[in-house]
Amino acid sequence: MFRRIVFAAVLGGLIAGGIATAVQAVRAVPLILQAEMFEEAAGKATLQDQAAAHDHDEDAWAPADGWERTGSTLLFNLLAGVGFGLLIAAGLALRGQGGWKAGLVWGVCGYLSFVVAPALGLPPELPGAEVAPLAPRQIWWAATAAATAGGLALILVRRGAIGIVLGLALLALPHLLGAPQPAEHGGIAPAALVREFIVVVLVTGLVFWLALGASTGAIYRRLSAA
Repeated sequence: MFRRIVFAAVLGGLIAGGIATAVQAVRAVPLILQAEMFEEAAGKATLQDQAAAHDHDEDAWAPADGWERTGSTLLFNLLAGVGFGLLIAAGLALRGQGGWKAGLVWGVCGYLSFVVAPALGLPPELPGAEVAPLAPRQIWWAATAAATAGGLALILVRRGAIGIVLGLALLALPHLLGAPQPAEHGGIAPAALVREFIVVVLVTGLVFWLALGASTGAIYRRLSAA
């Protein structure tokens, strides 16, 4: 069983990571490049003032445009795909499930937990945006993803009135506490560009999770039947 879980996760992660990278290269990267142009045009003095607020280190390594940026994105997406694929494959094994339909349900739950719920408090940000310090944002993001996953599990697995009430409470808790916010909201990129970027990130996340869930579920069933 362990080998089936790992193989399904690796293959599903490679498929989903490759698809997500292609979508990002076509839709997200051009928007990031536009935002970086606005940031650069704002002037060196402004960038230095923003560095402390954005946890941005100008001397830190960053991938160059072109194949280096694309390769770094691909590597990250593949690793993320395999990691999340392990969660889906393990869940399918524990529940005695398999097939693309069951995997798709897990993919939707992953999308809600790791993309939609955190984005409600911390929307995707373009370069030059005002953001809160990094550590509080990471903590809130992780807590929100965990609470959302736990809440969905209570609602979908345990069911019943108690499970639904507890699940809804978990879903709402991070948002009632509130995400860490910057002292001032705003950024350098135009509002229209920011809105388009948020939509693109949410759509890309949906494509990634649906591809990951369906492919991992289908591969796991095929390996189980072999």
